[in-house]
Amino acid sequence: RKKGSAALEARIIETISQLGMPDARLKVEITPARQLTENGMDTVAFLFNANKGGTLMEMSKIASGGELSRLMLSIKSLIAFKNFIPTIIFDEIDSGVSGEVAGKMAAIMQSMGGRMQVITITHLPQIAARGATHYYVSKRTTGQTTQTTISRLSQQQRVTEIAKMLSDATITTAALTAAAELMQN
Repeated sequence: RKKGSAALEARIIETISQLGMPDARLKVEITPARQLTENGMDTVAFLFNANKGGTLMEMSKIASGGELSRLMLSIKSLIAFKNFIPTIIFDEIDSGVSGEVAGKMAAIMQSMGGRMQVITITHLPQIAARGATHYYVSKRTTGQTTQTTISRLSQQQRVTEIAKMLSDATITTAALTAAAELMQN
């Protein structure tokens, strides 16, 4: 663990730097455990700070939602590229990030998709536009039960759905044009 931690730190920092955190620092802290556990003879903590000069603290105590999203994608993408994983599911891993960062996250997920099946649940058009296939999840409540339906969207339905993500209840020509452009990129 100690041998691999420096390389892991460097690769995570490289990835999160690409995701809009150029000053972020990460340290994998490994300390001996008092007794053998299911995780081995030591404990591992990820210390992090997104800002230049800031104090490193445990990720769970210092990272914002958007920072955690980027860190998780960075870590999971490294694990996925190192090990054979046939399918990976991201459930709103893009929460708390800007459109620009979402586009960069989408590029990482798209790259992962060349080696495995990547399923992403998202509300961001930048992520949805990069998918090879797009499904729409809807829920309908009748009485005391809720029924969930998943439908595969056609190309035109995808454009419309991404336009909805870009606008409000009224889908404009501008939103449709922007959606089509996002899908082409």
